[in-house]
Amino acid sequence: MELSKYSFNRQQHKEFVKVLHQRVNGFFRKNNRTRYANAEMVIKTVVVLAMLFVPYFLMIFGVVTNFWLIFLCWIIMGFGTSAVGFSVMHDANHGSYSRFKWVNRLVGSIMYFIGGNPVNWQIQHNVLHHTFTNVDGMDEDIDAGKILRFSPNQEHFGFHRYQHIYAWFLYGLMTHMWVTTKDFKQLYRYKQNGLLEQHGRTYRGALTELVLTKSLYYVYILIIPLIFVNIAWYWTVLFFLIMHFIEGLTLSMVFQTAHVMEHTEFPEPDDEGKLENNWAIHQLQTTMNFAPKSRIFAWFIGGLNYQVEHHLFPNICHIHYPKLSKIVKETAKEFGLPYHSKATFFGALAEHASMLRTLGQTPLPTA
Repeated sequence: MELSKYSFNRQQHKEFVKVLHQRVNGFFRKNNRTRYANAEMVIKTVVVLAMLFVPYFLMIFGVVTNFWLIFLCWIIMGFGTSAVGFSVMHDANHGSYSRFKWVNRLVGSIMYFIGGNPVNWQIQHNVLHHTFTNVDGMDEDIDAGKILRFSPNQEHFGFHRYQHIYAWFLYGLMTHMWVTTKDFKQLYRYKQNGLLEQHGRTYRGALTELVLTKSLYYVYILIIPLIFVNIAWYWTVLFFLIMHFIEGLTLSMVFQTAHVMEHTEFPEPDDEGKLENNWAIHQLQTTMNFAPKSRIFAWFIGGLNYQVEHHLFPNICHIHYPKLSKIVKETAKEFGLPYHSKATFFGALAEHASMLRTLGQTPLPTA
């Protein structure tokens, strides 16, 4: 995977990019705002971390002993883990939580507590997904192997005709794979294609860190509850699996409805690795917003319903996206460029399901 062989058309719509950045920078200057986390974001960080850790400690210290309340604690932890991933870990690993790198690294390390690995995530998400959004073979967010077809440029199999039905169950398994095999496979793959070295890490050091942090994750999230929570061991294991199913389904529904949609595009580079548009236009064409008026929903998912703004400005804390969305939308309209948005999250889910159905029934395009 040689990133250097792929390129965007930097000459196209240069004026749009210039004007958009001027207006966004002007917004922060005019309102005397930081591009990073503010007091509201710090409070939010405390709240979402509490969603994960308060139920956990209530069970461990025997404050909650009722079977159904214990089950409820695991459910809350599932949504809490999602909220930590959406809001806190996500911004920090993008470098948008603080102007200080050490703060971003510290806050980003919260990812270990939800079973992930910052190095792998930054390569997959920041480098590959955010650069080559919806480009088959580069964007790993649309690569689910053969079992799901997320792009019209991917190989088609007969069983894909049912993917709009079974995809939701597989979405729930996403973080189960994440905390078991996926990180190890990714780490080896990134070593093989040189991405790990480009990220300033050695395979041996990264692998040692991965084994250690995964082991500690299982000790804290599973072994300790098995020892201290006074219910049968198989219930604890089941609740752990349910927690991850909630997390995986929640994360997948938010991220897939941002890109695998009927109105988004799936660009292909030419034989020389050149993509037709410049990077900013590429993001507008491949990304969709949803539920822009839902403040509670936006709070929970870390502003990721403003995916267009996030993809154009990943180095800006999500707390500012609602304000920036007006600037981006008006500027895109002024230059005659697309700005994809669905009014509701359920409307976005419906379109995503329809897109899965279409991709499942459409054979591989012929030249």
